[in-house]
Amino acid sequence: MTIARRGRSLAVSGFLLGGAVGIISSTQSWLTVQRADSASEILVPGASALPLLAPLSLAVLALGAALSITGRVLRYVFAVLAAAVAVLLGWSTLQLLVAPGIPAVASTVTEVTGLAGRTALEGVIASIAPSPWPAIALAGWFVLLLAAVVVLATGGRWTRGGRRYRTDAAAASSSGPVDAVDSWDELSRGTDPTR
Repeated sequence: MTIARRGRSLAVSGFLLGGAVGIISSTQSWLTVQRADSASEILVPGASALPLLAPLSLAVLALGAALSITGRVLRYVFAVLAAAVAVLLGWSTLQLLVAPGIPAVASTVTEVTGLAGRTALEGVIASIAPSPWPAIALAGWFVLLLAAVVVLATGGRWTRGGRRYRTDAAAASSSGPVDAVDSWDELSRGTDPTR
C-alpha cells in the first residue's frame, strides 16, 4: 500500500472517528453537579456543557465522508477546517476537564431546579466534577488533529477522487495515477490499462 493510499485511509478514518466520538459523547454525562441541599446529583450532558459539540462533530463527520472524493484544493481546505475544529473543541474540552465552571452547568441546573442567575446557582451548587467523557472527547480531538496533519502532509499525492463517476471522455482525458478500481473500469470498457 502506497503512502498516498495509506494517508487517505488514515485521514478519512481519523475524521470519522473524531466526529463519531464527538457525537456519542455529546449525549453522555460530562459533568456531575453535587447539590448543596443534599438532593440528588444533577448530570450534565456534553451537548449542554459544550453547545458547539454536536454541530461541529456532525460537520467533522460530513468532512470525513467528503474527504475521500474531493480534489486537491478541497482536501487542504477540509484539513484546515478540521484542524480548527479540533483546536477549538480541544481547548474548550480541556477547560471543562480541568476547571468546570457554573456557565457549563447553568442551563441544566436551571432546568432541574427552576433557579436562574449566578448567585442563585452558586447557592445550589456544592461542587462540579467531570466524568471520563471529556477526556475521551479530548482524545478524539487529538486524533482529528493528527488526521488533519496527515491530509496536509500527504494530500497532494492522493489519486484523484471521483474519477470513476465521470463520463468516459472525462475519465480518459484525466491524468494521474490509476488505482485498482480504475484499472477494472478500463477493462470493462475494453481498454487495456497496462498499455
